[in-house]
Parts: sequence; structure tokens; C-alpha cells
Amino acid sequence: MSKKYITTTLPYVNAEPHIGFAWEITRADIWARFQRQQGNEIFFNTGTDEHGLKIFQQAQELGLDTQKYCDQQVEKFKNLKESLNLSFDNFIRTTDDYHISAVQEFWRQAKSNGYIYKKHYKIKYCVGCELEKTDSELVDGKCPLHPNREIDIVEEENYFFKFSDFQQQLLDLYKNNHEFVVPAKRFNEIKKFIEMGPEDFSVSRLASKMPWGIAVPDDDEHVMYVWFDALTNYISAIGWPRDMEKFNGWWPGVQVAGKDNLRQQSAMWQAMLMSINLPVSRQIFINSFLTSGGQKMSKSLGNVISPDEMVKRFGTDGTRYILASWNSFSEDIDITWENMTEKYNSELANGLGNLVSRVFNIIEKNFDGKIAASEVKIEVDAEMEGMRFSEVIEKVRVKIDWANKYIDETKLWELVKIDKDGTAKILGELLGAIIAIGEALVPIMPETSAKILADAKVDRIAKGEGLFMRIK
Repeated sequence: MSKKYITTTLPYVNAEPHIGFAWEITRADIWARFQRQQGNEIFFNTGTDEHGLKIFQQAQELGLDTQKYCDQQVEKFKNLKESLNLSFDNFIRTTDDYHISAVQEFWRQAKSNGYIYKKHYKIKYCVGCELEKTDSELVDGKCPLHPNREIDIVEEENYFFKFSDFQQQLLDLYKNNHEFVVPAKRFNEIKKFIEMGPEDFSVSRLASKMPWGIAVPDDDEHVMYVWFDALTNYISAIGWPRDMEKFNGWWPGVQVAGKDNLRQQSAMWQAMLMSINLPVSRQIFINSFLTSGGQKMSKSLGNVISPDEMVKRFGTDGTRYILASWNSFSEDIDITWENMTEKYNSELANGLGNLVSRVFNIIEKNFDGKIAASEVKIEVDAEMEGMRFSEVIEKVRVKIDWANKYIDETKLWELVKIDKDGTAKILGELLGAIIAIGEALVPIMPETSAKILADAKVDRIAKGEGLFMRIK
């Protein structure tokens, strides 16, 4: 048994939870559940990012105190635990007192080590990304990820982090850890970015312009840049610096993020850790984007799909199955209600649900519910470990298709009338396949798999209620 730590990014609370984050946190949950199955001890962290300009602006627009606004919004993210059946161990808020203390201590150590300094600067800034933008990153003068927002010009004196000092250390990290970032395409992107020469980035804002942030130690005129604050949650959540025994027991950890977080997670955060002599992350998994009509799903664009809407339509396990079936390491995935409904109907209602119902029905009616299951195994451990959940789904789907086709080709409902022993042998194979399917799906569809395995391993099998109802 080993101890493993996994964390999602922290979503901003300025809008409702959307399918992109539901995808990210469900993937982390599947991995965590699999690791627990393997006998490992897991710490699964998630939470909310509650500082920054866009949250401050949103609260102002609503006429609310910013903390009160965050308190209201955070409940919507906590509710995902029940709606998506998540098993996270910790929910951190960047407004938590212990996190604020940790970030300020991180700042003190980085500054003491010579990696934070003050200078005057002028940049183009996207509030939606909370990131500086170069002219080459803009399209028609706007951020391509937030085209409905104007680019801000920020000109002031701020504190900066000496990102440029860590070029060689980062390149050495990447060279010595061949799968530090997954998939390889994203790993190559960050390598090229660092090879070009990282530039120092601002880590503070004037409190007079943007008061909603963590105060810079010994300088009341500045608050910390939201990314410097938020990234530190990965270690404050596991005890740093107040409980170093706990911290050392869990860190380094595995991180799950979207590709718009590639630079922050795999370069900026790693340099920050190096600046105070802490171990770097264990591994970073980068998801592709979900698009709708060819556009990235984004809160600011207003084209998001709500996870709550998905759960209402497909149920919790149906939603988890659909989320797991998307190849997160591919190019961007375009999704619609139509293609999600088609997947649910074909693979769950007509596929898995139909298979279980048919086999259990024949066993109950013709063998008094008693059949000896053959031993069948679907090998998915490597795919689960590597977060290749779409490959797990594909292996399961192939087995379901095989089983349903086997029933049709042998015409079991007729064969049982003339060859009961032959039918019993086939049913043993099919029952074994259903058990193997249930076992493979435990981390992905915990409630459905528990029902399948419970119903398949009883002394007397009965058809029972259908697992999935077809959606019109």
C-alpha cells in the first residue's frame, strides 16, 4: 500500500459550475476510487478559487459584499459532491484562514530567497484568464478564450516573481521526467515555451485598484496576484507549513487540469516550488477543451452545459459514464445534448442495461435463477492508472457488444428450449462477462456496478428493474 495525493484545479466562483470542471473533478474521482480499490491510501483535494479581479467585479455588479458573494457561490460547487457522487477528502477555499497564512509564509520564503522583487511595468491583461497577454496571443486585439471581454492595460508598480531564473531547472525537470506532463503533446508545448525563455511575472496588484486578495506581508498597498495565491492551495491543503509531518506524508501530488492551465500548473507552479526548495509535483494530467459548435465552453461565453442538467437527464452514473468516455488527451471534443443522448441510449440503455436484463431474465425463467458464472476478466488497470478512461469504456463497450451479439446469434431464448445444458454453458460465460463489466466499472459508475455485482452474485438471480431507461 502507498499514499497518493491527487488534486483538481480550483474553479473561480464567479459563475455556476459547468461541464468542463465536472469533467475534471469526475476524472480525478475515478482515479482516486481506482487507487483505493488497489489498497492505496488516497487524499483527494478540490475546492474553490475566490480571489481576483473578476470575482471582485462580479460582486460589485450584484451589489454584494465580496466575501458574502463567495460564501453564496461556493455552496454550488460543494453540492457537486452529492450530484456527481464524488469522494473527495478535502474542500479548500482560498479565503480559508489557514490557506491565507500559508500563502503569506510562501511569499516570505520566496522573497527571502531572492525570487520576489518590485518593479514598474505596463502589460495587456485578460481579466477572464487573470493572465498577461502578448500581442501574439491576441486575435483582433482580444483574448481568443474570452472574446467578449476587452483587454485591460495595466500600468503600475508591482512585485514580480523571478520566473526567468528557473529556465534550466525546469528543462532539467522535464528531461528527467519523461511523463511529467500527460499527454505528450501538451508536454512538448510547455517544453518549447520554457526553451524560449520564461519571463518574470507579476505576483501582486495595487490594493487601491483591486482590494480583493491576500495581503502582501509587510506591504499593505499590495495584494497577491490570484494565481500565486491559488496555486499554493495544493500544499496548504495537506498541512504546509503548519503540519510538516502531514505534508511530507502526502506531497508530491498528482494534478488534473485543463489545457488553459498548462503554463500555470507545469511551469509557474513548479518554479514557485523550486523557489522555496520544496519537491515539485509528481505528475500533471492536462485535459483537452470541451467545445460546443466549435467554440470552447466558457462561463464568459455563456455556452456551458450544467452538470446538474446532465444529472437530471442521464442520472449520476449515466453522467459519470459519459464524462469518462471522452478522450481527454485528444483534440478538443465537441459535445451536444444530441450526441450525449445518443451515447446514453446506445451504450447504456440498449447496451449494458439490455444485456443485464436479457441474461438475468433467461436465468430466472429457465434455471430458477441459478447459473455458475465463468471467470472472465477485463484488464483495465494500466488504463485506469494512466487516466485513459475512454480506453476503459471502450474495452467495456466491446465486451457488451460481444455479449449482446452472442445472445442474438445463438438465439438463447430458443436454444434453451432444445439444449438446456448448452444454454447453461453460454449463460455462464455471459454472467461472467457481466461480472467482469461490473468490476471494471466500479470507479466510473459506483452505484450501477454495485447493483450489477450484487444482483449477479446472489444465490438466485432475478431480472429486477432495468438499469437504464431509454431517453426519447
